[in-house]
Amino acid sequence: MSKKTELLPISLLDELNTAGAGYDILRYVSLPEILGDQSDTLLYFMGKDLARKLEIDTIEDIVYIFDRLGWGRLELIKEKKKELIFHLMADSVAERLQASFDDFRLEAGFLAEALQLINETEYECVEEINYKIHQVELKVVFTSIK
Repeated sequence: MSKKTELLPISLLDELNTAGAGYDILRYVSLPEILGDQSDTLLYFMGKDLARKLEIDTIEDIVYIFDRLGWGRLELIKEKKKELIFHLMADSVAERLQASFDDFRLEAGFLAEALQLINETEYECVEEINYKIHQVELKVVFTSIK
């Protein structure tokens, strides 16, 4: 029997403050070390799980969450019949890429699940990095209806 967990309001993110370096070390050094070879997959599903715990009703909520979590500025660039293309940019993204912290699986999983919650369709997300302009493209592909 599963317990129904209470969703956390996204306004809770306004109460959290961090300098970022400690988080970055845990996220990009310690966590992959602990997760080992399955790091990419587990981070993706950790992102999906996190999205399920927050009250997310709109794409604007997703954009707000990305910003508050320090993941970068998320922008919907293109909307096609079976795919959405987002760009993730910010000084923090450029700094991550310059420091060789180029893993965006947590963000990809979060985005796929958050859109799934809003639209009630299943999505998968893949990321492509453009190192020249320090930008991450998150391509969210529609897979099926729930």
